Amino acid sequence: MLKRLRIKFVCINMTIVTVMLLAIFATVLYFTQKNLERESIDMMQSVALNPVQPGVPAATGAGVQLPYFLLGLGPGGELLTTDGGYFDLSDRALLQELVADSRAAGGETGVLQEYGLRYYQLSTPGGQYIVFADTSSERSTMNHLLQNCLLIGAASFVIFLAISLLLARWAVHPVDTAWQQQRQFVADASHELKTPLTVILTNAELLRDAADGAARGQPLADNIITMSHQMRELIERLLDLARVDSGIPREAVAPVDLSRLVSDALLPFEPVYFEKGLHLDTQIEDGITVQGSRMHLRQAVDILLDNAAKYAAPGADVTVSLHHTDSRNCLLTVHNTGEPIPADELERIFERFYRADKARHTRGGYGLGLSIARGIVHAHRGRIWAEHTAGGNAFCIRLPLYSARRAAREKHV
Repeated sequence: MLKRLRIKFVCINMTIVTVMLLAIFATVLYFTQKNLERESIDMMQSVALNPVQPGVPAATGAGVQLPYFLLGLGPGGELLTTDGGYFDLSDRALLQELVADSRAAGGETGVLQEYGLRYYQLSTPGGQYIVFADTSSERSTMNHLLQNCLLIGAASFVIFLAISLLLARWAVHPVDTAWQQQRQFVADASHELKTPLTVILTNAELLRDAADGAARGQPLADNIITMSHQMRELIERLLDLARVDSGIPREAVAPVDLSRLVSDALLPFEPVYFEKGLHLDTQIEDGITVQGSRMHLRQAVDILLDNAAKYAAPGADVTVSLHHTDSRNCLLTVHNTGEPIPADELERIFERFYRADKARHTRGGYGLGLSIARGIVHAHRGRIWAEHTAGGNAFCIRLPLYSARRAAREKHV
């Protein structure tokens, strides 16, 4: 749980950082491009307003000097004059083509992408002036700026990721401490309660079986024994929760033949199902192997089978299936016919001490079994859920299949 909390913290931080970096760099690129475009147009406008003075842009206060040339057109659109020292203006056909393209594009200013030129048109009573400026330096500046933004963004992302990882550990540390204390409390309280309960249970059994016990003391002893058994079962469940929360020991993890495990788990439940009039159907695919703790996986399977035995209606059909879903996962399903669980309770039934209805308490449920199963499945990097099916409910466990390569890699982590 704490690992998922840290990952969530880092993801939120990095999402915020990424959005901010993108916004900053997009703003810089946008305004830089607009500034270059405005300076280029200002220079071209200065040239068009002073067509008889070559080199005038700097003299008139233009901020930049770009490679440009000036074309003067007559009233009929014929090319009259040319000016500019950066281009070869001897190709009249090309110049006429540029004039035609700029007029076709329309507008006072624009860009001819094919030639890499920006134009500015100024109409006068005696004709028209068109100034063309090279945009290669502008494009080069924007490309370099974009590359720098990408490099800075990548470096910033890595730095902020490292900082977020450190902050995640720092921020989650109080939660980790509280969680450790809670787990220690559950374990300690369970152990402390288990001993006196054992003594109470033993004395009550001796009281019930005493030859000289009064007849009135018999039901009292029976009540003590019954409640003691219930309390001991609850404490054992709490201990199971504490063990699951503490994680699965590395030495307990090994390849597990899940097909064999499920088949073995079904054997003690077959007479229970038969006694309750339940019809059991099994569909178990052979050769399914997962990586995990055999003891914990068996406990999770037992919980689902016991859940079906407790809450299936008399005469219901119980189907246990295990098969591959793809090349990397398998699916265990325990389905029983009967009244469907309300949709708003399908997720809540996995919460600790939650019971979907009051009848669960009378059937011996404490609302901890499914919570323990969920903890076990999550510890095995799997998923557990409940869903409605045709005429009943299904509890499903999806687990990753055993991979020797992945197991070797995780062993060295």
